[in-house]
Amino acid sequence: MTNRFWRGLALLLVIPGLMFAASCAKKPVVSEPAVTPAVEEEAEAKRLAAEEEARAAERALEEQRLREQARERREREEMAERERFLNENIRFEFDRSRLLAEAKKILRRKARWLRAHPDVSVVVEGHCDERGTNEYNMALGDRRARSAKSFLVDMGIARGRLTTISYGEEKPLDPRHNEEAWAKNRRAHFVID
Repeated sequence: MTNRFWRGLALLLVIPGLMFAASCAKKPVVSEPAVTPAVEEEAEAKRLAAEEEARAAERALEEQRLREQARERREREEMAERERFLNENIRFEFDRSRLLAEAKKILRRKARWLRAHPDVSVVVEGHCDERGTNEYNMALGDRRARSAKSFLVDMGIARGRLTTISYGEEKPLDPRHNEEAWAKNRRAHFVID
């Protein structure tokens, strides 16, 4: 009985073990394909291309920003030149319409600006101080405006782009009644038409 017992026991243990081993089938091992040098090179090429594209986009944005800054700077300079043209008067001596050296210098700058802006027309206003009669000052203001216009025409500005008007003593720049104010009021002023 002991032999039979041991054989029975062995069979009792072996059979379930065999059944267990048979039921635990191995999963097939799937190996990942090895990364080949060609695949690595392709990935590196894509990465480099993406980096170059990003750098090109950055360069394009920087160039656009610089162009915008240059355009804004040109616009500011243009506005400053325009304001200077409008705000810079020429002065005259008492009871004279002759252009002084400083007035000629200013008129040369104005002529350069007018040549750069051929679509602009200008009104040259002649002004006087309060001394003298209204009629005399109107005539003197007219001579002053015509003197400035004539100089600009001699500098190559088309006569048709320039008109003159005299305000005599009617529009003083400085309303005081002294020599300093009178010197400011003896002027030709320029207005873009």
